Amino acid sequence: MFKPILFGAIAAASLTQQASAETIYSIYGGWQTAPHSHISGIHPDTSAAYDTVFGWEGKSFEMPPYYGARAEWWNGDWSTQVEFTHAKVYANASDRDAVDFDRFEFTDGHNIFTVNRVKRWDGKNGNRTLYAGAGAGVAIPHVDVLSDLGEHTYGYQLTGPALKLLAGARQPIRENMIAFAEYQFTMSWNEGTLTGGGTFDTRLITNALNFGIGWEY
Repeated sequence: MFKPILFGAIAAASLTQQASAETIYSIYGGWQTAPHSHISGIHPDTSAAYDTVFGWEGKSFEMPPYYGARAEWWNGDWSTQVEFTHAKVYANASDRDAVDFDRFEFTDGHNIFTVNRVKRWDGKNGNRTLYAGAGAGVAIPHVDVLSDLGEHTYGYQLTGPALKLLAGARQPIRENMIAFAEYQFTMSWNEGTLTGGGTFDTRLITNALNFGIGWEY
């Protein structure tokens, strides 16, 4: 499932790369949270509908950690990026218990693949650069849901579209190497299936403060 989506995104971005004078490969980590969201579906134990609100936790620094990676190809002040973000969301215990789930999480992870367009504003003498952009793609979370009666859903699902906004600043730290800090917002629409005949439907938002390094070529 991952390969066609990733290869398609890279192929589209490579058209920009051919005309680009600058390529940057980056990795990042940071602190990621997720606000509460409405969730509904069919419960796998009873085949009854559930409709409630889950509070979510990010737990960015617990294994597996929150992280991301991207490749970007610049042409003047604009770039095309291919980005993967490994976010995480855990349903609060009291909320999931109220609708008879022992576990409900997307922690390995709530994976977001996007193609972004980004504009930059260079500082004087090649110092700090500001940038901002937006992207669109898909959500492919690892769904880990355990019902009270033991129906266990565990695996990757293509659950719906995703949107991304980002803004930040980067600074050269040595030849061909940069450091950056940024804010990143993602929104995804997730519809999936649960073992035992259940379903879920929820819109997830994540907010992240990222810190990373990149290599220029």
